Amino acid sequence: MRFAVTTLGTGAALPARGRYPSAQLLNIRERLFLMDCGEGTQERLRMAQVNLGRIARVFISHMHGDHYLGLMGLISSMHLLGRNMALHVHGPAELREVIELQLRVSGTYLRFPLHFYPVQHTSGALVMKDDRVEVTELALKHRVQSTGFLFREAPRPRKLIKERVDIIPHYARRAVKLGEDLLLPDGRIVPNAELTEPPTPPRSYAYCSDTAQVPDLAPFLHGVDLLYHEATFTESLAGRAKETMHSTAKQAATLARDAQVGQLMLGHFSSRYKDVSVLLAEAVEYFPNTILAREGDTYEVGETGVQG
Repeated sequence: MRFAVTTLGTGAALPARGRYPSAQLLNIRERLFLMDCGEGTQERLRMAQVNLGRIARVFISHMHGDHYLGLMGLISSMHLLGRNMALHVHGPAELREVIELQLRVSGTYLRFPLHFYPVQHTSGALVMKDDRVEVTELALKHRVQSTGFLFREAPRPRKLIKERVDIIPHYARRAVKLGEDLLLPDGRIVPNAELTEPPTPPRSYAYCSDTAQVPDLAPFLHGVDLLYHEATFTESLAGRAKETMHSTAKQAATLARDAQVGQLMLGHFSSRYKDVSVLLAEAVEYFPNTILAREGDTYEVGETGVQG
C-alpha cells in the first residue's frame, strides 16, 4: 500500500530557476491530499498526470500568496471538469473569506460540495481521521499564523503466515488479520500468533511549511519517518531568517536530529541560491540523512528511494 509524497513546488516567495511556489501531493493508500497550493499548482499536477478529481482534501498552511494563490484556479478547474465529489479544505479562518469572495464576485456555483475547516493552530490538535490516516496540527511560527500538518498512517492488519493460510476458512481471514484466534469446526482454537505475523509499522510524514525555528515541535515529531521542513536560507543569512521568520538549513537539521526522525527533506529555497546544494551541505553536518526536495520527484515515505 503506497505512502508517497510528490513535490510540486520547492521555491520560496519568488519562484526562480525552475523552482515553483510551494505545493506537495501526498498519496496515502491511493487517497490524495494536497499540501499548499501556490500559483501554477494545477499545471504541475497535470504534468504529474494527476486526476484532479481524485484529490480529497487540501491543507493550506498560511495566508502568504506563494502558498495559496493557486487554490481558486484549482477549484475552478475541478468545477469545469464536472467534479461531483466533495472537496474538503483545511486552513486559516481567513481563507474561507477569500474562497467565498471569489465565488461570489464571479457568480460561480460549484457543481460539488466544498467544506471548509479552520485550523486551531495547536500542536497535536486533531484535523481529521479515517480508516487510512490521522492528521494532526503543528503550530509553526511565522509572520502570520502558519500551521504544519502531521500525517500518521492507520495501523494495518496483521499478515497471514503463508504456510498457515490453508487452514483458515475464507470467512474467518478478516477476523484473524484483525487479531482474533481461529475457532475450528471441531472446536479447537488456534492462537492468532500461530497464524499471523506483525504488520508493517505505520508510516508517518510531517509537513512544516514557513516557520522560524520551533524547538518545542520535537516531541510532536518524534520518530516521524519523513520530515519536510523549510530551509529558506543558510546560516550565513541567519539574521535575514530571523527577520522574516524563516529557518536555516542548520535549524531544520537540528530539529530533525532532536526529534530523531528517519529522514529530513529540505525545501522552500530562496531564489538567491542558484545551487541549493549549499543548503544540503550545511544540514548534513547536523543530520546526515537529509535530502533536497526536487521539482516533480516522488518520495516513498519510510524508504530512501526516489522515483522521478
